[in-house]
Amino acid sequence: MNCLAQIITKIIDFFYPPFRRIMSEQLFRYAACGGGNLVLDWVLYFLIYNFVIGHDLVYYQLPVTHYQFCLTPHIATLCIVFPITLLTGFWLQKNVTFTQSDLHSARQLVRYILIVAVNLAINYFGLKLCVETLGWYPTPSKMAITLVTVAVSYFGQKYYTFRKSR
Repeated sequence: MNCLAQIITKIIDFFYPPFRRIMSEQLFRYAACGGGNLVLDWVLYFLIYNFVIGHDLVYYQLPVTHYQFCLTPHIATLCIVFPITLLTGFWLQKNVTFTQSDLHSARQLVRYILIVAVNLAINYFGLKLCVETLGWYPTPSKMAITLVTVAVSYFGQKYYTFRKSR
């Protein structure tokens, strides 16, 4: 996996020189990795919402119980896409952007999950507000909410998840 991280880093760094005056290399790598993961998130969300879930309510029964609950299609899609982009985002940020952190990987993952949990709450309540209260379409709503979570993620990851130990 280090080889893949090195290849991705070299590709990102190739495009960095024109941006040298306006942002640090780390911020550029964060933007590139986060942007790639963001596009993956949006594409998966669109495809799953429109072609897998099919705009239908999703009923789920908990294993070994008779308890069943219902998810709206936009929230069910979020539940499917979220774990995928959680793992790809962590891997990219750990191995490409914030490589200087000497914290143990397990600690980084737990911290990353905490930051992502905050973002998940922002996504959940944001989708509820935008789609169910304001009547916006789900995909543009998800895109707008993502702009808020990008800022939360960057500062949380830089100063908490992947910081250097003291």
